[in-house]
Amino acid sequence: MSFELSIDWPEFLATYWQKKPVVIRQAFRDFQDPISPDELAGLAMENEVDSRLVSQNAKGWQVAHGPFTDFDQLEESHWSLLVQAVNHWHPAAAELMHPFRVLSDWRMDDLMVSFSVPNGGVGPHLDQYDVFIIQGAGKRHWRVGNNDVIAQHSPHPDLLQVAPFEAIIDEILEPGDLVYIPPGFPHEGYSLENSLNYSVGFRAPSAKELLSGFADYVLAHELGSRRYQDADLRLRDNASTVLTDEVETLRKMMISLLHSQDFTPWIGEFLSQSRHELDIAPPEPAYQEDEVRSAVEEGTPLHRIGGLKVLQLAEHTFINGEILSSADSNFLSLLANSTIITATQLQPFTESPVLLAQLTGFINAGYWYFSEEQDDA
Repeated sequence: MSFELSIDWPEFLATYWQKKPVVIRQAFRDFQDPISPDELAGLAMENEVDSRLVSQNAKGWQVAHGPFTDFDQLEESHWSLLVQAVNHWHPAAAELMHPFRVLSDWRMDDLMVSFSVPNGGVGPHLDQYDVFIIQGAGKRHWRVGNNDVIAQHSPHPDLLQVAPFEAIIDEILEPGDLVYIPPGFPHEGYSLENSLNYSVGFRAPSAKELLSGFADYVLAHELGSRRYQDADLRLRDNASTVLTDEVETLRKMMISLLHSQDFTPWIGEFLSQSRHELDIAPPEPAYQEDEVRSAVEEGTPLHRIGGLKVLQLAEHTFINGEILSSADSNFLSLLANSTIITATQLQPFTESPVLLAQLTGFINAGYWYFSEEQDDA
């Protein structure tokens, strides 16, 4: 299953990206849901999958977290089942992410899919990241407000909502329609009938997350061991005084780590790590190199597992938080830029014992897998 997205990307980036929300009618023409409500419910029963059930009744808002064992007690209205990182677990749903890769793999986060019954939703809220919400089966009413300062409150410990807002978008979305919402714009969607929604979210790390992640890396690799020095120490009037230039020297010690050669390996590892579990299933028994070569010779294409990030930064390639720099650059570029690699593309690289060994290692790690289909050529 493949999806064609009707967006003029240069115009979209200039007019809307992180500037204002927009509804794009029939962004996906003749849209067909890649996943069914039953399949989504099945994922919500798995331990590795992050899911939640948000409902509203006379007692207020309720939130339950998966994995779930059944859904027998649910009413016919006022609830939504939300499942994160569906692209990690459902190959057909993962195809819905591909049209958005033009905006950079490192910025893309995951595909959240929700199934809602009439009046189901999570209430008015705002997100701190960009999101494209695609309407699947059914209809959903969306209201989006301006990015003014707005009060937030928690009607439930696991739910953060905003106060009522004046809408600048007030639309009913039908299958194939899309709404883009930048960070900080309050929004609320609720279903008019049983419906599926697909939210393509984008990663937006905070400075706190970056500093925390880099600090962990510094400690793990025993970096930054150079200590403070003050060969030009000056006497001062009061022993309690910390001089401004002393503070600046300490600040420069910290900044020097950010400007060191260690920063690039860390940021590549950090950005290539997924926030959610991956469906890593190493083959049993493991492939031998001659078996990989034979599969390629037979025309079998290679698929990347959903959600795996393969990023290129400077001379390095990063795969799921690991750095690779020794293999052929064309080979690594193929791995980074293709989610499906044809046997024709792979064949030249399997002639190299070194690259064949590395490819076999990736497959045995569960990062790539051979499909049943063969190349047409």
